[in-house]
Amino acid sequence: MAGITSYGAYIPFFRLGGQTAGWSGLVEKAVASFDEDSLTMATAAAIDCMNGMERSLVDGLYFASTTSPYAEKQGATTIATAADLRRDIINMDFTDSLRAGTNALRAALDAVSAGTAKQIMVAAADMRLAMLRSGYEAGFGDGAAALLIGDERVAVKVEGWYSVSNEMLDVWRSQGDALVNAWEDRFVLDEGYRSALPEAVKGLFAKYNVSAKDFAKAVYYAPDPRRHTEMARTLGFDPAQVQPSLIGAVGNTGAAYALMMLVAALEEAKPGDRILFANYGDGADAYILEVTEEINKIRDRRGLKGHLAAKKILGDYETYAFWRGLVERSAGARRPEMLQPSASVVWRDRDQNIRFYGMRCKNCGYQQYPPQRVCTKCHAKDNSEPVRFSDKKGTVFTYAMDYLVPTGDPPMIIAIVDFEGGGRTVSMMTDRDINDLKVGMPVELTFRKLFTAKGVHSYYWKCMPVRM
Repeated sequence: MAGITSYGAYIPFFRLGGQTAGWSGLVEKAVASFDEDSLTMATAAAIDCMNGMERSLVDGLYFASTTSPYAEKQGATTIATAADLRRDIINMDFTDSLRAGTNALRAALDAVSAGTAKQIMVAAADMRLAMLRSGYEAGFGDGAAALLIGDERVAVKVEGWYSVSNEMLDVWRSQGDALVNAWEDRFVLDEGYRSALPEAVKGLFAKYNVSAKDFAKAVYYAPDPRRHTEMARTLGFDPAQVQPSLIGAVGNTGAAYALMMLVAALEEAKPGDRILFANYGDGADAYILEVTEEINKIRDRRGLKGHLAAKKILGDYETYAFWRGLVERSAGARRPEMLQPSASVVWRDRDQNIRFYGMRCKNCGYQQYPPQRVCTKCHAKDNSEPVRFSDKKGTVFTYAMDYLVPTGDPPMIIAIVDFEGGGRTVSMMTDRDINDLKVGMPVELTFRKLFTAKGVHSYYWKCMPVRM
């Protein structure tokens, strides 16, 4: 039986909160940094999901997002490359709906059940924008979740599902729009959320002859905490059965929101627990899940808990607005206009820059990045093999701070990083507090966006302090 064999998540390091000058929101929300987007966050969640697993066994990656960086270019392929998956796999993008995450989940379950794939990664991420100072802006947060679907060592069995569609304009974003639009609240809630989600859940109950009392936990989408509480009563769940909303700590993360809540529930779930899982968007999906003993073998993920524990409150709201391109602000010296990136160079160097492959000398075993034809230690020529550096931990050998280079979070930190097992690289450092910088501090690599020029996004790996 196809089911969930692993889970992972990602929450950005930065938050808007009560200590953020100029922020009027009453609660915290996670915000992606200037060098992050939905694609980089989904990559981080997928890598967390595969912790300790053999990546070559994954047969496909499905990327779900309403905010993919490209309107016409597959994000799933970039994520699969950055995660160092095989080239002969199936990659798909699911988009244009808050249900994109559960749409991708259903497609993955169908593929594994049909035998066309053994394992498929579902990675969902969003970073939606709303009008400044609006209620939606206060509620929207950024984040990602990933689920690995397979038919062996299943940690969460999928016992059944039920879906309904609902054609209406409640929240939407047209081609070219940066901000989410919404119709009048009462109409959106009464004819949308309060109608479709109960219809799907009650249809599931009738189809499989179950009721609210048969579940240890209920995990479902809600646009805000008030509606989350109201829906529990509508569906007949006791408050103790309901997975707490992430709004207030992370925010509503769009297509990733329901999957992130499910990851939070699985971090606490016990073998034998039955979980109701439901999502909303242009209709609703509902699932019956059952946790198995295998859940105890995949507890070593950073997941929601690990990412929630590591955070930094932004000092001012203007920084966030500048990161999103909503306001202009000096970021140090003026950056010259970027030239059109070379598609042929990006293609030629994809293993070095996107997979982050270095080399290991077959003669002496020395590792180095970037790869060279000649080993810098024993000088053997053309006698090496590729080695992945993206998942290696490292330590800072030395670093420098540059206050003149334009960056979204000045100063720019350039670090020399020594990798465990050998190898050294020069790397920009992100998600750091300059007061904590020191030689010897542990760091890890993170996939980030360097810049955008002429509609082309340039991605590369940076280092960051290890998030405990």
